Amino acid sequence: MKLKNIILSLLLSSGALCSCSDVLDVAPDGTLTLEEVFADPDKVGAFLNSCYSNIPKKGFNYWFFESLPVACSDDGWSSDDSAGVPLQYLYDGQASASSHPIRDMHDGHGAFLSGYWARYWKQIRLCTQFLEHIDKAAVPGETERARWKAEAHVMRAYFYSELIKWFGKVPIERKIMSYDQDYSDLKRESVYKVAKFIAEDCDAAINIPELPWRITTESEGQRATKALAWCLKSKMLLYAASPLHTEGANHWEEAYQENKKAVEELKKNGYELFTTCTNKNTFGTHPAAALHQLVCQNAEYTSSPMDKETIWQQRDGSVFVWHISYIGSNMSNAYKCGTCPTQELVDAFGTSDGQPVLNLEQPYLDEKHLQPNYNTANRLYDPNNPYKNRDPRLYITALMNGDTIVWDNGQVWKIETYVSGRHHIDLNPSERNFSRTGYYHRKMVTPKASGTNPINCSNWKHFRLAEIIMNYAEAAAEAGHLTEAKAAVDEIRARVSMPPLPEGLTQDEMRLRIHNERRVEFAWEEHRYFDLRRWQKPDGNLNSTCKWFTGMQITKNMDGTFGYKRVNVRQSPRFGYENKDLLMPLPLSEASRMEVLTGDKWQNPGW
Repeated sequence: MKLKNIILSLLLSSGALCSCSDVLDVAPDGTLTLEEVFADPDKVGAFLNSCYSNIPKKGFNYWFFESLPVACSDDGWSSDDSAGVPLQYLYDGQASASSHPIRDMHDGHGAFLSGYWARYWKQIRLCTQFLEHIDKAAVPGETERARWKAEAHVMRAYFYSELIKWFGKVPIERKIMSYDQDYSDLKRESVYKVAKFIAEDCDAAINIPELPWRITTESEGQRATKALAWCLKSKMLLYAASPLHTEGANHWEEAYQENKKAVEELKKNGYELFTTCTNKNTFGTHPAAALHQLVCQNAEYTSSPMDKETIWQQRDGSVFVWHISYIGSNMSNAYKCGTCPTQELVDAFGTSDGQPVLNLEQPYLDEKHLQPNYNTANRLYDPNNPYKNRDPRLYITALMNGDTIVWDNGQVWKIETYVSGRHHIDLNPSERNFSRTGYYHRKMVTPKASGTNPINCSNWKHFRLAEIIMNYAEAAAEAGHLTEAKAAVDEIRARVSMPPLPEGLTQDEMRLRIHNERRVEFAWEEHRYFDLRRWQKPDGNLNSTCKWFTGMQITKNMDGTFGYKRVNVRQSPRFGYENKDLLMPLPLSEASRMEVLTGDKWQNPGW
């Protein structure tokens, strides 16, 4: 039986995106043939809306206000690690191809939803179906036809990019496949081939004049743009050139060229780093104030926004972090602690003179990370006063002992993470209100927010210019263009008054610096989870980064000084470090079905 009918529910989307949104509320019951859908301009617009469904909410929308990709990277450890919750299954190694919490559960504070694999393929097929019919469809005008076609190309590219990030190799579906079609030749194509297909879609959209560079009205929030197309194209060619996906080929020069062009085009068309804090009353006057404001506040929809860095943001409030209230422990109007920065993340922030704290090539001398391998060239770091003279981004990323926050009714609280202090470290897995690491999350929290003033429900920024600049820096370094790589990194560091990278770094040294720079710039923005994986070769693992974790146990001395001791968060490894964890498993039933149809192995290694 060939697919001739489309269920009306496929026309429903979570929000209005194009001008014919009213049809989403008044469409008739039952089913419609594709001919009927594409003969009505309103229904064509509604079909385009459906291409925007299932855009994943990031931030704290995975499981009861948890950011699973952060909690499962080496940047964070969640205090929601007790029995019976998804993170406990992940931390204890109970995830499987038939049940994987990250893949199968997201967008709804605990609601079980169809997983990434099924939802993304649904969206890809909707976009493909739209593209197959739009040229002859009834539309309000030719301007709409051109723009809508471009948007469908970009959204198909987006959902393919999400599949690559999680699963690696996937089939390329240029045309809708019918149920009675021969599937025996269908196969998972290399990430490079899929990235090139994504680039085709993006180029098709970029070359359509009617597609805008920027969304300027709130009613069109989250619609695709040329800027988004450049982001997707350049990022996926970076992924395809990365060790996990390259299959022995060298695609770094191509990735460099495309990322360089992306940065040039974005800047030429009005995108720039947000470097000046415009709300000093809330975010302060320190060097990282502008970055903190950027990640906490929505970008405006106007032709000349104050925030020209944000390229694509979620349509509705999705960061939503008031639940951890800065801090869960002993605070009124608080819910729980949630995911907190690890000592490993804190170690990644260098000192204000630009020197790394640890040796980036080998940060720790032991497997359990209890013996830091200090950078011998660093003269500012003091283990007895470890939070002094650090990269300004540390102070907007983690709450540390001695920091102050404004809480309910303007009350000022001093953070006490030392033993017996109000916000002390607690290694008991049954205690969800205290940090396992001695630190608390700060980056996505607006200063002066509280349980009674939850002002930090901002829209997740899927892409901002800083990421594309850092993608360019990485590709340039790997392709041997070290001068350009340094200049790109220095541009990012200058925003927070960090000094430029040293002159004369070798390619290996530059690679380490760029990897670390990505970590500190994008902490809590869900990059680290994927970066750690794509930087590994296919036979690699995450033993050195994601097996053992530490926190800082602080004791207060009689004279008011403090003593600092690194401790393991728990006495057994946290799972998620094995070779199989480099990629997400395909759903067991889907992999089995495709293996029967094609005779080839479809499941990712180790699952």
